[in-house]
Amino acid sequence: MNNCSQAPQTDATRAAAERYLESWNTRGMDWEAWMEEVRLAKQEFARLIHASVDEIAVFSSVSEATSAVASALDLSGPRSGVVVSEAEFPTVGHVWLAQRPRGARVAWVPVRGGTIDPANYESCVDDRTAIVSACHGYYLNGFTQDLARIASTAHARGALVYADAYQSLGALHVDVRALGVDFLASGNLKFLMGVPGSAFLYVRRDVIERLHPAVTGWFGRANPFAFDAKTLDWAPTASRFDSGTPPVVNLYIARAGMEIISEVGPEHIQAWLAVLADRLMTGGVARGLELHGTRDLRSKTATTAFAVNDSHAVEVAMRERGVLPSARGPVIRLAPHFYTTIEDVDTALDTLAAVVHGT
Repeated sequence: MNNCSQAPQTDATRAAAERYLESWNTRGMDWEAWMEEVRLAKQEFARLIHASVDEIAVFSSVSEATSAVASALDLSGPRSGVVVSEAEFPTVGHVWLAQRPRGARVAWVPVRGGTIDPANYESCVDDRTAIVSACHGYYLNGFTQDLARIASTAHARGALVYADAYQSLGALHVDVRALGVDFLASGNLKFLMGVPGSAFLYVRRDVIERLHPAVTGWFGRANPFAFDAKTLDWAPTASRFDSGTPPVVNLYIARAGMEIISEVGPEHIQAWLAVLADRLMTGGVARGLELHGTRDLRSKTATTAFAVNDSHAVEVAMRERGVLPSARGPVIRLAPHFYTTIEDVDTALDTLAAVVHGT
């Protein structure tokens, strides 16, 4: 029940890791095969979000992807505003705050009652805003934001939109064309069934050519294998956001995990997780647990959070009883996935209630 933190190992992802290890062991260096694997991983990510492969860059983390986007913005002039939601995972907020020496004026859209009123973006975004950073899913409790509305608000003022979909992709159907965002990033270790060390960034084709990230590396060049240290040219695609040597073994695993999600189908996954979320909310309240965040199934990822006094202690106690939750700040998060059953949810709720109530 901790998919919001780390997905379980599967036969497919283990086999992918072993396939890389076998390649490394038997061929020593197989750059053509490894680079093809990187391309296929980008292609699989593009497929999940309804983008083109030439709009995808690859990183080791969302922190790195966010920094690359931030470094591509000119914040020295009048359009220096950065509007950030208080629901962002800390790493994203930290990246934007780190841009203040470059001229960034950071304003925060508040979280109230575990949710965000999208109307608050309308009062924060103005003609001096360069970018709006709005997570798709709130890491603390699974609340989802209306990215299409946020993008419409930002674009009306000439601002770009950056979305962190780490807590939603793989659990919800995501279509970047419909959402209208300019950037969307996600790592793979959560609902995409992967491991740490791999992340992807979507860059809308219309904005690629006018951006030149200062966080860069040899894979951001038009031809990385030209080995020309004195020429800073740019790949014509979103690969200009690539930096150093890609995390090849992690991308073997990432592709295998994303293929699982594609095979099951994001729409089918989202529908089943709505059933489980309803069971978690109604069952939690029935057991005397305190729900944190929205009760609206239309504004939720797979994650349901309950307020507890000591989340770490509760997690340890639940693990000892055979249930893996995820502690985060003042809450325990229960995050099922497509393979989770109603019985699994009830067992998790029974265990959480027993720990909280001391029975």
